[in-house]
Amino acid sequence: MPIISDLGPRRLRELLKDPDKIVVCPGVYDGLGARLALSLGFEAMYMTGAGTAMSKLGYADLGIATLNDMRANAEMIAELNPSVPLIADADTGYGGPIMVARTVSQYARSGVAALHIEDQIQEKRCGQLLGKQIVEREVWYSRLRAAIIARDDAGSEMMIIARTDAREGKGFDEAVERLQGAVKLGADILFLEALQTHDEARKACRIFKDTPMLMNMVPGGVTPNMSVEQAKEIGFRIIIFPGVCIQGALKGALNSLSKLKENGLQAVDNLSSPKEAFMLCGLKESLQLDKKAGGMTFDKV
Repeated sequence: MPIISDLGPRRLRELLKDPDKIVVCPGVYDGLGARLALSLGFEAMYMTGAGTAMSKLGYADLGIATLNDMRANAEMIAELNPSVPLIADADTGYGGPIMVARTVSQYARSGVAALHIEDQIQEKRCGQLLGKQIVEREVWYSRLRAAIIARDDAGSEMMIIARTDAREGKGFDEAVERLQGAVKLGADILFLEALQTHDEARKACRIFKDTPMLMNMVPGGVTPNMSVEQAKEIGFRIIIFPGVCIQGALKGALNSLSKLKENGLQAVDNLSSPKEAFMLCGLKESLQLDKKAGGMTFDKV
């Protein structure tokens, strides 16, 4: 079965060819957030698993979201603009090697540019929480092998990101050794979750100078805060900001809801009209398509 689109994977590979470039990915979890990121000209995006769990299911990121939840969300976001790479959370791959292969195949056919597979147990949690439990190296390596095999069998250029959560419970050296094994297996990008100091970050980037390293930037999380320029200077090739839209939505929505609760009126400060919001979400392009096809339902909107 042919891949729907390899535009995203090819573009991500092109971006990573420039050794002086860092790919900045705002975290998005729904169509509106993705449209906002696209309107501002971001070159890539990241589909956050935590954001998907909270927005789609109303639950904390405790391994509740399934393959179907995550794949459907990733496909929706990726197809908004297939030429803009989408990096997507794929948790543990949702099972053993057979299930991981199915996950990778479905993500590839959904137009995802890259996905990450981690080494937590199936009863996983957000990487910024404490108490994570890690599988044995060979279990994780079997997940990565399955991911690479499935990607190649699908004829896809999607990139495989090896993510280890071993830093918290097993230490920095164990996390590094796990990633060294992932490199030997053929992982395209490396993700050492929950780095605890800038020195650790520099050391990791020095060790893996020949493989792109991804920084997960969650202000208030385990990793010290750093800017895009700081991450670039340290040696990271990709930086994701999973919480950027979550934070804005939480504060903005809570403020608007509080005013409605208190005053019985919706706040009108800087309020966009429905049409303005729809324009952001492709109204103009949809109307042009309808007219070109001979439709007459939307002559006036």
